[in-house]
Amino acid sequence: MLTVALLATALATTPSIHADYLDWHSQRAAITANADGSYVLNGPAGERRIPASTATAQTASPLFDGLFAMAQDDLKRDSVTSIKDGAFDNDRPMPCHCFETGASWHYVWTRDLSYSVDLGLWRFDPARSRNGLEFKLSGVRDKNAPAGLYPMQDTGSGGSWPISTDRIVWFLGARHLLNDRAFADKTWQALNDTLAQDRRYIFDPAMGLYRGETSFLDWRQQTYPEWAASDVTFIGHSFALSTNVLHYDALRLAARLATQRHDPRAATYAAQAAALKQAINTHFWRADRGMYMSYIGGNGMPVEAYDLLGLSLAITSGVADEARARSSLTHYPAWPAGSPVIWPERADQPIYHNRAIWPFVSAYALRAARITQQPELIAHELHSLLRGAALAGSNMENFDLVTQSTHVDDGKLSGPVVDSKRQLWSVAGYLDMVSEGVFGLEDNGEVKPELPVSLVPLLFGTHGRISLKLPGRSITLVRPAALDGNLLVADRTTQDGQHTTVTLKAIHVASSPLRTDAPTYAPPTPAAPVVVRDGTHWQVHGDGVLYVNGHRHGTIHGQLALPWSPAQQCFNLTHVGKDGVASLPSPTICVGDTASISGTWPRTWTAPSTGRFRAWLDYSNHHGSIETGVTAAVKWLHVSCAGSAPQDTLLVMPHSVGQQASTPGSFTAQAGAHCTFALKQGFNMSDLAHFAHYTGAGGSAGPLNEADYDALHIVALPKDAATP
Repeated sequence: MLTVALLATALATTPSIHADYLDWHSQRAAITANADGSYVLNGPAGERRIPASTATAQTASPLFDGLFAMAQDDLKRDSVTSIKDGAFDNDRPMPCHCFETGASWHYVWTRDLSYSVDLGLWRFDPARSRNGLEFKLSGVRDKNAPAGLYPMQDTGSGGSWPISTDRIVWFLGARHLLNDRAFADKTWQALNDTLAQDRRYIFDPAMGLYRGETSFLDWRQQTYPEWAASDVTFIGHSFALSTNVLHYDALRLAARLATQRHDPRAATYAAQAAALKQAINTHFWRADRGMYMSYIGGNGMPVEAYDLLGLSLAITSGVADEARARSSLTHYPAWPAGSPVIWPERADQPIYHNRAIWPFVSAYALRAARITQQPELIAHELHSLLRGAALAGSNMENFDLVTQSTHVDDGKLSGPVVDSKRQLWSVAGYLDMVSEGVFGLEDNGEVKPELPVSLVPLLFGTHGRISLKLPGRSITLVRPAALDGNLLVADRTTQDGQHTTVTLKAIHVASSPLRTDAPTYAPPTPAAPVVVRDGTHWQVHGDGVLYVNGHRHGTIHGQLALPWSPAQQCFNLTHVGKDGVASLPSPTICVGDTASISGTWPRTWTAPSTGRFRAWLDYSNHHGSIETGVTAAVKWLHVSCAGSAPQDTLLVMPHSVGQQASTPGSFTAQAGAHCTFALKQGFNMSDLAHFAHYTGAGGSAGPLNEADYDALHIVALPKDAATP
């Protein structure tokens, strides 16, 4: 457990990074440069000999230059001709001239590769980047499902998509490689097919947002309420900042490519992107915290959870305006070792996403800090990336938040629980820190340095210039005569063939000190409230802050009476600690006059009133572990009510622990209308041809999109309900 005393010690630690060595928590990592361009790194992880690299950094720091060479050596070791994973083809090698994910992971996953390519691997090895991305595209194998080309949502929570929904990140990487016409055509097809499918299956028009899990933060016990460990329908029905920002980026790409191709969908995509940007800012912005929330409930309930990747993507995508971008980074906490990937931390969870630094996320935070011109944060993330690689002797997947160690012994909370050397997106993050973070090389080829003056002693020393040499491109930064400011930016830029020279100038930008006073942990999640009908009232029992239908009602201590209504009312509690930080929400308790219909399909019901109704199924889905798989059952509830046009509403039934409720759908009906309900087949990841290689349910035996169904429940929604 991270104690107050340990935290105080960590906060008092001053980073000590020198030209050829660094000291940290009584550990030293030192590097020696050899005449042939190779290096020798000695540190806590032992000795590592680093061969001369193709791309070189020439600064006053052998440590900085040598770790750049080490990242390239890690990338070379990740460059393979075949990949394998126990869940596919029984661990037999599959030919793929691409990147594997790391020393411990010999496969290619959609999000890992896509973020890695976006962080610059497209520049270092475009062929492998394209090959890997193409490996993650798939057509449809089920003849009864609509044809299309889609990036795969890898095995994930409750049977994957549409609970886990960040496969759209594929386009974040693909956008850099469209100079290859064949790949560009595949990207264009996949983009149209995927956006259309996601619009139908996971977009909520009332909220204007896409549903599903947070991107990358896919160990739900670490970031979602603990009760979601055995019921992921909450996750599938909620909305995540990162996943919505990724959809915004994909819509903008679609608008741009449609314009280039004179496709009439350009205006539609642009309008959808603009509306999504507005919805993200409306629903995720937390004015009292000065940050965007990591996720919100399916009814819009705010959740006291924040994540650095989501915040950074909101900034780098342009979703956040200048004021909100700066505010988000200013209010997000920082530890001396680096920035945590989530905040607040969970006191009951081991180190992984919780209480951890992930270098690839730090690289995105560095990008965001450059956009907002925050030199303190730029230097902070750069130091964290450099220090982690030096101490571990490789670009590790993650580190403990306080010690920046790859393992902390803390009993059942020890960790990081899972880690790996030469993790691909960490390698990419380090390469991006050098090429863009220091030398200012942007995606469009322009050179726009945003270099903190505090880094001048490390990088320039007594020299007047530093250089970066890449295949086919080189950059020289020239130090200004005066350092009367806190940030170095371009003063004059000259171009000589493929070589760019930038003479820097010092400017003064508004100081945004790192936030070091944030409390560490959220309070424990409270038990669900108890709700009992008492005549014309609901008697609500509990202790904490009460939310009704996603809206804060007020504080409750003991018992509170609320007016009874036949329409559905849903209640949650949170606890607020002495430091003002709220817990994650309790389980949801919903009450109302509910009709339950069992029997064979089709099933019938008569509407008791005019309005909107919520529907859900009791079901069980035991086709795989709730942790993983590709067989979340996805069905359309087809509703035919007299006097109304037929309606389809989506019900998702992920892998379950026993019987539970599906995600809810909604429909409208007139009072007295006789309604008939039937189930129509939807789409899940097992329908994709690629998953014929999968060894679990929905794999080699064929697509599987079924569950065991029990009662269908129907209840009226309040007239002011915003979402299904």
